[in-house]
Amino acid sequence: MQRTTIFLALALSTFVFTSAACSSTATSRADNTATVQPAATTAALQAAIDAPGRDAANRTRDGYRHPLQTLEFFGVQPNQTVIEITPGGGWYSEILAPYLNADGHYIGAVPAAAADSKGGLRNAAFREKLTGNTASANATLVELDAKAPVLAAGTADVVLTFRNVHNWVAAGNTDAYFRAFFAALKPGGVLGVVDHRAKSGTDLEAMKSSGYLTEALVTKYATDAGFVLEASSDLNANPKDDADHPNGVWTLPPSNTHDAADNAKYKAIGESDRMTLRFRKPRGS
Repeated sequence: MQRTTIFLALALSTFVFTSAACSSTATSRADNTATVQPAATTAALQAAIDAPGRDAANRTRDGYRHPLQTLEFFGVQPNQTVIEITPGGGWYSEILAPYLNADGHYIGAVPAAAADSKGGLRNAAFREKLTGNTASANATLVELDAKAPVLAAGTADVVLTFRNVHNWVAAGNTDAYFRAFFAALKPGGVLGVVDHRAKSGTDLEAMKSSGYLTEALVTKYATDAGFVLEASSDLNANPKDDADHPNGVWTLPPSNTHDAADNAKYKAIGESDRMTLRFRKPRGS
């Protein structure tokens, strides 16, 4: 009788331990797990999204890019130092720079380029966009060596990059970027990544040519650099996108690299299916 009681106790304790472990794993990968935001923070972020200074064409894409939900998922607070990597034309900077202007600091990090090159002209236009907006007076633009990017160590609360990792994979410099992000973040800081999502098992060459990446590949780059995957979300998912198009992701809006006769077809699909991943730099790092 005593042996039976001991066996039952051991079995129960094993079940409790296993259940707790499974629960912990589920939490770390829970979809749409946003960090808790005070109501005033959400209101301030929504005000930045609704600001009349935003480009009208950018605003029309909110339904695909979900800026409020995405930035809340990454836990961006108005008093933080946030580095956005390769902000392109400044779609997110229009929101982030004013949102962080009073108590935080927005830093746009762009690849260095000759002034008369396409990249240099894009950088100049982005700089003008920032300096021409009084609501972004506290914003900074820094240039990176794309082959060996370096950011000020331990200065950022959050590093964000939107639809850029596929370019680095094609260029072969992804590891360098993720190591730079890790070094730039304070211990406990967040790396937020959004990119076009390939089907699981897609081979590397197909990813390079299509612009779609598997979540597994992006997660490997991040964890190899020292990050821990904290949560993933499907808030930027698009089930209409099968990631199989003649000109890769650029077939879809907003690039629309396709025959005019196919406009309706690709407009019906909309923008790409995207992964949204939140990584964290361990506090002891």
